[in-house]
Amino acid sequence: MNVIRIAVQLLVLGLLALAAPAAASADGYSYSYWGDAVPAPDAYAPERIVYGNNLGIGPLSSPQDLYVGPENKVYIADTGNNRIVVLSGELKVEKVITEFERGGEKDAFNQPEGVFATAEGGIYVADTRNRRLVELTAEGAFVREVGEPKSSLIREGFQYAPSKVVVDRTQRIYVVGRGSYEGIMEFSADGEFTGFLGTNRVKFKPIDLLWKQISTKKQRDQMQQFIPLEFNNIDLNEDGFLFTTTSEEGSDSPIKKLNPSGTDILRSKGYFPPKGDIGTAETGSVRGSSIFVDIASDRGGMYSALDSKRGRVFSYDKDGNLLYVFGGLGSRQDRFRNPSAIALLGERTLVLDQDYNRLTVFAPTRYGSLIREAVNALYDGRMEESTAAWRQVLQLNGNFDVAYIGIGKSLLQQGDHREAMSYFKLGSSREYYSEAFKLYRKDIVMEHFGKIVLVIALALGIVVFAAKRAGRRNAGVRYKDTGALKHPLHTMLHPFAGFWEMKFEGKGRVSIAAAIALLFVLLTIVKRQFSGFVVNYNNPTELNSLDELKFIVLPLLLWCVANWSLTTLMDGIGKFKDIMMAAGYSLMPFVVLYVPQILYSNVITADESSFYYLIDTVAYLWFVWLLFVGTMTIHQYTAGKTIATMLLTLVVIGIILFIGVLLFSMVQQMVSFAESLIREMSFRW
Repeated sequence: MNVIRIAVQLLVLGLLALAAPAAASADGYSYSYWGDAVPAPDAYAPERIVYGNNLGIGPLSSPQDLYVGPENKVYIADTGNNRIVVLSGELKVEKVITEFERGGEKDAFNQPEGVFATAEGGIYVADTRNRRLVELTAEGAFVREVGEPKSSLIREGFQYAPSKVVVDRTQRIYVVGRGSYEGIMEFSADGEFTGFLGTNRVKFKPIDLLWKQISTKKQRDQMQQFIPLEFNNIDLNEDGFLFTTTSEEGSDSPIKKLNPSGTDILRSKGYFPPKGDIGTAETGSVRGSSIFVDIASDRGGMYSALDSKRGRVFSYDKDGNLLYVFGGLGSRQDRFRNPSAIALLGERTLVLDQDYNRLTVFAPTRYGSLIREAVNALYDGRMEESTAAWRQVLQLNGNFDVAYIGIGKSLLQQGDHREAMSYFKLGSSREYYSEAFKLYRKDIVMEHFGKIVLVIALALGIVVFAAKRAGRRNAGVRYKDTGALKHPLHTMLHPFAGFWEMKFEGKGRVSIAAAIALLFVLLTIVKRQFSGFVVNYNNPTELNSLDELKFIVLPLLLWCVANWSLTTLMDGIGKFKDIMMAAGYSLMPFVVLYVPQILYSNVITADESSFYYLIDTVAYLWFVWLLFVGTMTIHQYTAGKTIATMLLTLVVIGIILFIGVLLFSMVQQMVSFAESLIREMSFRW
C-alpha cells in the first residue's frame, strides 16, 4: 500500500509540473521608487515558437523586422533570404514574396531590413542594400519605388540606406535610414521628399568642446565630429504619433514619441525615465544601459520596447510607468540570443530573434492580463473595473507600486480624495498625491470654513494683545538684561551685540551651545522623518539617527578644532570655548525655523513647496552670517581677515580629515600585519 501511495504521489507531482510551465521561471521584476529591483510574477510566458521549417518555407536567415498589419497578418522581413514572409493571424503561411515584376522584368530584394503594411493592404519594404523603398500590393505586385531623396537639405556624402518604414493615414511615408543622423526622412504620398523629422540632440562632453576650441583647424578636422545619433527603429500608434528608439548608451531618453511637427511628447512621470534597466552601468554580468532596437505601441497608451543587450521586453503605460519586464538572454524557450524586432498580435507579444532565426509568441499570464485590463479600463474611463483589476494585481504582487497609483487615479476621478491620497502615498507618487491633497484640503476648508476663520481671528487677537502688553511692559526701559537662557535668541536677532556680550560680558554658556547643537540634531531627525510627503524624499529604510550625530556633531567639532588651531597662529584672541559657543549659537536659526517648516510641509501641495525650500535657504544663510559675525567678534578680526580665516578653516578641516584617513589606513595595515605575523608564528610553533 505504501508503494502504491508513493507512486500515486509521484504521478500527481509530475502532472502538476507539466501543467504549470508558465510558473516555472518566475523571472519577472519591477523597480521600486528607490531604484531597487523588486521580484514580480511573470507577466508573459512563451506560448509557441515558430521556425521557418515548421512553416514549410525553409529556415529564416537573420530576420530583421516584424509587423502586424490589417486582419492580424504578420509580416516578416527575412533579411538573409532576401524575402518578405506573410503569415495569417494563426501564424500560417499566406505568401512569401521573393521577387516581383517591374516593367516586364524580374526584380528582387537585397537584404531588406524593414516592412510595413497599410490599412488598405499595401506593403512597403525597406530594401536596404538596393538603397530604395519598394511599394507592393497586398498580392505582392510592384506599385512603385521611392528612391534616394533629392533636396538642398541633404548633406554632401549622404548615402540613402532605408532600414525601417511606416506610413500614416494620410499616406505620408516615414523612413529611418542607416547613417541618417539628420532625423527621420519624411516623404509625401507622391513619394516626394519633404524634409527630416525629429532630429536627436547633439551630445558631447564639455572637455571635448574645450579641446576643440583651442585646437588648430588641422587638429579639429582629425577630431571626432559632434553629430546626433541616428534613430534605429520606428512605430506608428493608433493616434498617428511616431514612437522611435535610439541605440545610445546611458541615455535617459532612448524612446521618443513624436508629434507631426517632430516634437517629443513622451510622458515620463514614472519613478525613472522609460529607459529599461536602472543602475546597471557598472554591475551585473552584462554591463551598461539597455539598448532598445525596436518598439511596439499598444492599446490604452501602453508601449513595449525590446532591449537587445539583455534580451528583455519592457512595457510602459502612457505616463511612463514600468508595468512589467519579461524575456532575457539564454537558450530557454522564453529566452533570446539576439532579438531584433517586436510586434503585438492582440494581447500576444511576438519577438523575432535574428540569431536563433525564430519567432517566439508570448501570451499574458493572469498577472499580465490583469495589469493590461486595469490600464485599459482606466484609459477608457471605466473606473470601477480598473480599481477591481488593480486590487487583484496587488493580491498577486503587493510590492507593485503602479497598482497603488492606478487605484489612486480611479479613486481621484470618483471624488474620494482622502482615500486616493493614501494610495498615492503607498505608490510614492508625489505629483498625484499633491493633486489629491489639494482637492481634499479644499473639501475640508469648505466644510469647516466658519470654524477656521474663527480660529484664525482668535489667534491674531492673542498675538496683537500679547504684543501690546509686551510693549507697555518695556516702555521706558532702555536696556534689558536678556539672561543666559534668552541670550541665544538675542544673539540671533542682534549678532554684533550678542556675540560681544557672550565674549566680553560672560553671558555665553558652553552647556547652552551644546544644548542648541543637540536640539538641532533632534529637529533634523524629526524633519527627515515627519516632513510632509510632497517634500520628503528620504528613504525610510536608510534613516539612521546616529548618522545625524556623525554628520552634524563631528563637522561642528572639526570646525572648532580647526578654527582654534588656525587662529592661535593668526593673532586670534578667542579661546576654544568661545569658538564652541559661537558655533553653537549660530545654529539657532535652524532650531527656530525647523518647527514651523515641518508643520508647514504637512499642509502644502507640490506647487506650494517653494516657500518650504526658501525657509531652508534663509536658515543656512542666517547660520553663515551668524558664524561670520561670531568669528569676527570673538577674535576681533576685520571683515576681510574673518572671511580668509573661515576659508582657511575649511582647508584645515580637509587636512585633518586626510591625516585621519591616512592614520586609520596605517593602523589598519599594522593590525593586519600583526595578525598575519601571529598566524604565521602559530603555524611554525
